[in-house]
Amino acid sequence: MRFVLDEIPLQINIQTLMRKLRVSEGSRYAGELAHLVEEAQRIGRPGGLYRVAFIESRGDDWVTVDGIRFTSRVLRINLEHTHRVFAFVATCGTELAEWSRGMGDLLHRYWGEAICEMALQVALHAIHRHIEETFRPGQTSSMAPGSLPDWPIEEQRPLFTLLGDTERDIGVRLSDSLVMIPTKSVSGLRFATEERFESCMLCPRENCPGRRAPYDELSVRKYRAEVS
Repeated sequence: MRFVLDEIPLQINIQTLMRKLRVSEGSRYAGELAHLVEEAQRIGRPGGLYRVAFIESRGDDWVTVDGIRFTSRVLRINLEHTHRVFAFVATCGTELAEWSRGMGDLLHRYWGEAICEMALQVALHAIHRHIEETFRPGQTSSMAPGSLPDWPIEEQRPLFTLLGDTERDIGVRLSDSLVMIPTKSVSGLRFATEERFESCMLCPRENCPGRRAPYDELSVRKYRAEVS
């Protein structure tokens, strides 16, 4: 079962964006930024898709999902008590990516990247809301290839095989170097879980701008114990 979300409305919260970019209300930059937001909302088409898939078999450090094998001990542990996953990809959309990349002014290009990031978050939220309203899975968490050494970026290949023709449906393709294009795209597996999980909990890297949860030594010990 596969769902394509290609008509997601793009609404940018200008106040949130101004705070993020440290643009003051009433400044000359505020007007320029508002103009870019208007353009982005007019041309932007964030998109997403997800596939409902089922776990067929498990090993010590792998799972097979709809005939496709994923190798990760952490993923294997996280999927211990569920039989179903939601493979997904979300993107800011090719239109916004090209719009941002085509800006000659470096400041405007920086702003454009921030707008693309917000559009990606809109697409992610739309996927999560659609999953919740359609399947009522309860509390969920997700993992993305490359987020941990245990599940390296090479696992994008089987994930995109599972997802199907993402380029045809929402314009996202996987490059030979395993980078998603547009770059403001996110992919992964979402799954029901009794305890909230974030890959950040197992990553000791300090001062990470994308951190969603603090490093948790207790969680590290838990996963080490379960895989030893």
